[in-house]
Amino acid sequence: MQALAVLLALLALAPFLWLLVMSFKTNAEIFRFPPRLLFEATLDNYAHLWTSEFRGSFTNSLVVSVATTFLSLLIGVPAAYALSRWTSRGGGAITLWILASRMAPPIAFTIPYFLVYRHLELLDTLPGLVIIYLTFNLSLVIWMMRPFYDQLPRALEEAAWIDGATMWQGFWRIILPLSGPGLAATAILCFLFAWNDFFFALILTRTEAMTAPVAVVNFMNYEGWEWGRIAAGGTMIMLPVLVFSFVVRKYLVHGLTGGALKG
Repeated sequence: MQALAVLLALLALAPFLWLLVMSFKTNAEIFRFPPRLLFEATLDNYAHLWTSEFRGSFTNSLVVSVATTFLSLLIGVPAAYALSRWTSRGGGAITLWILASRMAPPIAFTIPYFLVYRHLELLDTLPGLVIIYLTFNLSLVIWMMRPFYDQLPRALEEAAWIDGATMWQGFWRIILPLSGPGLAATAILCFLFAWNDFFFALILTRTEAMTAPVAVVNFMNYEGWEWGRIAAGGTMIMLPVLVFSFVVRKYLVHGLTGGALKG
């Protein structure tokens, strides 16, 4: 059983290791047949990334993803708490309407967003990307955090209210610290959605707000496909996600297994 787990882990890691190794090769070395296990590594592909438009696109991705994650949690967490504690007759319809935005394919929203953004001059802007990612991430936050709050006993905040705390103080000082694992898991998924998005960034940006996944495509041009630079760009795109996931790995596991995805 352990050997099978190791085999599955190696199969899952194989594409990433292949991408990493390819990022240190020249194009000639990449297409060498048969491939060599030992080769002269080069950093030219990474050096080119930071002298090209990829550097600005990488910064754009980072800004948009962090801003989207922060705003999604800032708005979505209180909304999930409110829907969990104060349900009304139309509460079920509201949650289903929120979930509908995740069910529809992205292409259904693209043309309306494009036309509205063109009139509002939001095309090729970072706020424009943040707004559209926020629209989709809010439903994710609400649907992940609401079951988590459902599992927390109401007696916790009621005891705080009896001691003189306001409703907001009860949420901020009692409920929010207990929802750390759920917040971590939700934050990672929000970050991943904004960081990995290619479709909306391709349609709604040109040069100023271009994100890293779109910038990597520019290495496929009429002169040929620069596989070494594509691999280096892909490796750089993976790094923030790996670092973020490693930092909050303990909370991520607890959040995903402790109720954040139950619903």
